[in-house]
Amino acid sequence: MKLVIISNRLPLKIVEEQGTYKIVHSDGGLATGLDSLKTTHAKHWVGWPGMYVEDGKEKEAIHKELKAQHFHPVYLTPEQIENYYEGYSNSVLWPLCHYFSTYMNYENSYWEAYKEVNKLFSDEACKIIEPGDIVWVQDYQLMLLPALIRECVPDVSIGYFHHIPFPSYELFRALPERADLLNGLLGADLVGFHTHSYMRHFISAVYRVLNLECNLDEIQLDSRVVDVDAFPMGINYTQYHDAILDKHISRQAKELRKNFGDVKLIVSVDRLDYSKGILIRLASFESFLENHPEYQEKVSLVMVVSPSRDTVDIYAELKDKIDKMVGAINGKYASSHWTPIHYFYRAFDFEEVTALYNMADIALVTPLRDGMNLVAKEYLATKRDQPGVLILNEMAGAAIELSDALIVNPTDTKEIEDAILAALEMPVEEQMKSLHAMQEIISCQTVEQWAKDFIDELKEVKKKNDVLQEKIVKKENLQLIKKQYKKAKKRLILLDYDGTLVPFYKKPEQAIPSKDLMELLAILAKDPKNRVVISSGRDRKKLDEWLGSLPIDLAAEHGAFYKEKGKWHEKIHEIAWDEEIVRIMKHTVKRTPKSRLEIKKTALVWHYRSVDMWLAELRVNQLVNALMAPCARANLQIMRGNKIVEVKSSDFSKGAEAMRLISEETFDLVMAIGDDTTDEEMFQALPEEAVTIKVGKCSNAAKYNIPTQQGTIRFLKELITKEGKK
Repeated sequence: MKLVIISNRLPLKIVEEQGTYKIVHSDGGLATGLDSLKTTHAKHWVGWPGMYVEDGKEKEAIHKELKAQHFHPVYLTPEQIENYYEGYSNSVLWPLCHYFSTYMNYENSYWEAYKEVNKLFSDEACKIIEPGDIVWVQDYQLMLLPALIRECVPDVSIGYFHHIPFPSYELFRALPERADLLNGLLGADLVGFHTHSYMRHFISAVYRVLNLECNLDEIQLDSRVVDVDAFPMGINYTQYHDAILDKHISRQAKELRKNFGDVKLIVSVDRLDYSKGILIRLASFESFLENHPEYQEKVSLVMVVSPSRDTVDIYAELKDKIDKMVGAINGKYASSHWTPIHYFYRAFDFEEVTALYNMADIALVTPLRDGMNLVAKEYLATKRDQPGVLILNEMAGAAIELSDALIVNPTDTKEIEDAILAALEMPVEEQMKSLHAMQEIISCQTVEQWAKDFIDELKEVKKKNDVLQEKIVKKENLQLIKKQYKKAKKRLILLDYDGTLVPFYKKPEQAIPSKDLMELLAILAKDPKNRVVISSGRDRKKLDEWLGSLPIDLAAEHGAFYKEKGKWHEKIHEIAWDEEIVRIMKHTVKRTPKSRLEIKKTALVWHYRSVDMWLAELRVNQLVNALMAPCARANLQIMRGNKIVEVKSSDFSKGAEAMRLISEETFDLVMAIGDDTTDEEMFQALPEEAVTIKVGKCSNAAKYNIPTQQGTIRFLKELITKEGKK
């Protein structure tokens, strides 16, 4: 069994030195976390090696060396990198996910390349993936990959982690390929995000785009569930916490302090990107210097900007604006012995950046939108026992964990300016208290813990899906059920109607039984060993109209009325509905477009199948809360079903009707099939030896599961098919 990690880039780079290629391993956070993951599984990594090698011999040599280290390269052409990576990934998905939709540059060729490259990754990964392996796909460049791998190797555990924000539905719906991307992600067993807000946005998109059911953190598919959860990514805490103990880093910190002079230092570390809020940060610092002249020559901003995509127009323009703004601020406020902003347009290595963190009095971390932001955590860890203040954007994922920081809105220059002043004037005792509180959090939620938590939950989801798979009616358990069916001399077959024998329709009156279904039920009923009962929540008039011609029994409105030997019987008389209850339900219909109220003799049913899912969930909760008191006074039951809320007498149910049937006769086999909460009452009421089958979402109350309504018809046909006949 293997752990196969798949990311856009392999955790290495190939550098050319004196005409030969050399592999240099990366020490990034993801690579560190996954390398330190304690597992008995052999770890393999699939990804782009970072450069295009044309020479056949060089490519073969690199390939051989990579494979020996369990790295499996996906070679991409310059055109694929341009259209898949720079194009769809970074010119469409990146700006959209960071709420910069106006920066999106959409071209059809980008999407075609994105699909093509995801398929290349799948082809390479499927060469090494075997049934039982664990696959972990990383980030937005590979959103189609989980489904592609699932199609190739069904019996594999697949996880996906989204390292950037996931946008709200209103933004995500702007993507023409929104359904393709979501279906791609749902090939995974576990989809992970940094925060619960991103998780909530994803679930909302799945609701609205794919119309799939979601129970809290579970998305129900035909034959399995997909778990969605939040896993805040951490850092290698020990590495940063102990960095200053290294004599080289300690010496660098002292040299930096000497070079910057005896002033308070604010550190800012980013890569060049419009999502980082660098211009607003500069404007805030300029405003601070103007409004608080007493701090001129007493505080400096050390700003490190790592180059990124600066050949792209929008990034080149951003760099030009930063350069000019830094120059203007320094030109306005600098003196012969003081520079307001020390600006470095280059990447700092680990030694430099940790030395900078350690000596800085304040860290100014104000990206406009960020999936997590590890700079904030790196700064806190590196400070050790020295005072320091973190100013953090409320829209960075890290803000949820680091609530002891000075939290600011990254677009509010006045708020950032005030936070700088508060940080400079904060007593050391208060600084240390906040620092230690945040260090305690990040020292526990490390990158190693992040990786472990994800893999542990992925394994649990796999176990859960394995249990579901065992319940699904397949060849083995179908033969077992058929054997019981064949052996029995007297059988009771209880069948729900909507969602079991017929699909759901937006308008319930459209659920007319097909000719094929009528013939199937007639064949079932013709067998003298069978007593077939349709037990439904529908009213008796409609059931009689549709199914009354068949030699079967009917139970309407959950057994309040039942038909035996062609005659209807009543368990309960028509209810005189409380005016308050009817008024509450009619008011809900009025406030909820596309919903309707059905008034039966023994039940009031609010239908919301066509209603927007978010609004439906809101209205369901509001309705149930409003109905609780009047229903309790009238001794009525409130029941949530499949896109319905039903108010009915608590004196009858499908379970009670099933008990009535088995108390009147002795059956060798009792079989019940249904898809709803009301059917689960029936399953629970039946004896343990009964064959109970839940349609759709799996249920603990049923022994077996048929994932789809169409599968019910196939199952019944197979049940009555004699061996050797089709």
